[in-house]
Amino acid sequence: QVQLVESGGGLVQAGGSLRLSCAASGLTFSSYAMGWFRQAPGKEREFVATINTSGGSTAYADSVKGRFTISRDNAKNTVYLQMNSLKPEDTAVYYCAACWGNSGRYDLSQYSYWGQGTQVTVSS
Repeated sequence: QVQLVESGGGLVQAGGSLRLSCAASGLTFSSYAMGWFRQAPGKEREFVATINTSGGSTAYADSVKGRFTISRDNAKNTVYLQMNSLKPEDTAVYYCAACWGNSGRYDLSQYSYWGQGTQVTVSS
């Protein structure tokens, strides 16, 4: 079965950095666009970043643009999220997700598979 397993979350001070990883198995990874989403307590899950199947195209939420970088290694079936200049408002559970093909990758509802999430907490 398909599994997406996130790692790399934790507690960091404002201004610090974290690198999240998401290891995928049970699917043809290179056929799936990948995305990172986050959900803070009492809020809806929101889009953070997405990368297309080849890794040649990325997109970000305005709130993280210039601070976060999404990348992927299709040989390792892994997607990453490098998070720099972290702010307290970045505190959330971060989820990776897989979307078949590239056309639906901007739409949360088009993501078929989700990881269990990893907690990121940024202290002020």
